[in-house]
Amino acid sequence: MAKDEGLDLVEISPKADPPVCRIVDYQKFLYQQKKKAKEMKAKAVKIVVKEIRFGPNTDDHDYNFKLKHAANFLQEGAKVKAYVFFRGREIVFKDQGEILLLRFATDLEEWAKVEQMPKLEGKRMNMMLAPKAKK
Repeated sequence: MAKDEGLDLVEISPKADPPVCRIVDYQKFLYQQKKKAKEMKAKAVKIVVKEIRFGPNTDDHDYNFKLKHAANFLQEGAKVKAYVFFRGREIVFKDQGEILLLRFATDLEEWAKVEQMPKLEGKRMNMMLAPKAKK
C-alpha cells in the first residue's frame, strides 16, 4: 500500500503485539518531530540563578540593600544563591556567617523557600533560595 501511494512504511511501536506501523512521508515525519522538540524546548522554563555576596561582618545598611535586591530577583522568578565569603582569618567567624544567612532566609520568607540550608564549602558558605509558587 505504501509503494502504491509513493510513501514510506514507518514502524511506530515495534514492541506492541502486533507491531504498529504507519504509512507516511518519512522526511515530513522527521521534520514534524524536530519542530515539536524545538517547541517543547522553547516552552521550557529557563531557571536564572542570581548571586548575592556577603562578608561575615556585613553591616545593616548593606544587608538591607542586598535584601531588597534579592526580593526583586525572587519576585521576577529567579533563584537566589546567597553566600558569605571568608577572606584570610575571617574563617574563624563561621557562626556569624551562618547566622547572617539564616537571618536572610527568614527575612525573605514571604517570597522564597530555602532550597539548600547554609553549607560551608571551602571559603564560602552557600545557601540557595527558590521563589515561592504564585497563587
